[in-house]
Amino acid sequence: MSTARAQRGFLYVEVLVAVLVLAVCLPAALSALTAATRAAAAERSAVARRYQLNGLMEQLLATPYAALDAAALAAGSAAAPTTYSDAAGTADRRLVFIARYDLDDVDGDGDPLTGGAPGLLWIRVNIENAPSYLLETLTAP
Repeated sequence: MSTARAQRGFLYVEVLVAVLVLAVCLPAALSALTAATRAAAAERSAVARRYQLNGLMEQLLATPYAALDAAALAAGSAAAPTTYSDAAGTADRRLVFIARYDLDDVDGDGDPLTGGAPGLLWIRVNIENAPSYLLETLTAP
């Protein structure tokens, strides 16, 4: 009898259970796939921003020290973006901050970004309105 039943195909109950399993699992699988697609897009955006910051930082470090020092003096303070920043209104605008670094605290105020003598520059590059995207370094002539 089992051979005859195997030749007839699936029972109605077997098909019903298979459809029920699909109905339960398919929405969860589609939800996971949607979330993964969104996460991949966000990661691509984050990687693109990191490459933009790295590229600009490499350009700055290849710039002559005297030009960077002049930009630091022109900015007036570490809180003011320099002319190396992207133009206002640019998407993912990169801001560049350059200041003389006061390593030995000559002025006695405890702030390494004020009163520094020439010889060591602090450079920060970040994406405007995205504080988690930033790079900082020190450079010397």
